[in-house]
Amino acid sequence: MSRDMWARFEAYYDVIYAPEVRTAAKALGCKGGWMAYFALRAAPLGAASPDVVTAAFFNFHPEMVARALPDAWTVATPDRYLDSRLEVVDAALHRMLGTDVRDLTEAASLATTAAQLAPTGGRVLGAANQALLTPSEPHLALWQACSTLRESRGDGHVAALVAVDLSPCEALVLFTADKGLDPAFMRQMRGWSEEEWRDAEASLTDRGLISDVLTPAGRGLREEIERMTDAAAARPWRALGSDGTARLRELLTPIALRISDQNEGMRTNPMGFDADQELQPQPAGHVDGG
Repeated sequence: MSRDMWARFEAYYDVIYAPEVRTAAKALGCKGGWMAYFALRAAPLGAASPDVVTAAFFNFHPEMVARALPDAWTVATPDRYLDSRLEVVDAALHRMLGTDVRDLTEAASLATTAAQLAPTGGRVLGAANQALLTPSEPHLALWQACSTLRESRGDGHVAALVAVDLSPCEALVLFTADKGLDPAFMRQMRGWSEEEWRDAEASLTDRGLISDVLTPAGRGLREEIERMTDAAAARPWRALGSDGTARLRELLTPIALRISDQNEGMRTNPMGFDADQELQPQPAGHVDGG
């Protein structure tokens, strides 16, 4: 269930990448979209250093982060970036959902409960988002809850990558091979050089995980990482209960589909997130670790 729910709260969270964010970045005075990305996502941590953000985000090249931070904190304060996040989400959701944004009270309540039940130990981004005040408007409260759940799951995913001894670039190379993504696109989106990418490929080849393509051992490791991630993200849904989780799933599914159909910012993305595929019903008997 944890992966099934992830697909739904990820699609809702991703409105932060809608075109409205470009207008917000310009208004803030950010020097390019990546400065806005790092500052908006890292703002719950306060004026965090590039080293801290690199560690928390995991698969970005340190130099890519350092080109945005700490300069972004001289452009605007973390609190201003937090306000801007909600302004972007508010504008994007009103454009995508129209007056239906008023019908999200029940979904917001259930998601907020789940987010408050998410574990925080060892989960820096999840904890920082959980500590933020819940917005009064239901559509924004729902987004903030989805942000907490998303970052908490991401923290658990990073823990899984560390547990199987993958460096940030190695994890990205393995993921790229598994998803059939374009290596050049992934390098560009995460800041790694061709030489660093080749070095990571060589390391994975030595471990028997890739050989031009993903090997059976590599596929098995990727599946194990996802199982570990799902299991680590299951607690909020166990605590919410099967009825509450099923109801939230029912409420989020049509909303997530509507948003994903309109969110051009996610047409091509480095997460390999395909909403149409991920939001399909799970086959009977499917078990995802939670």
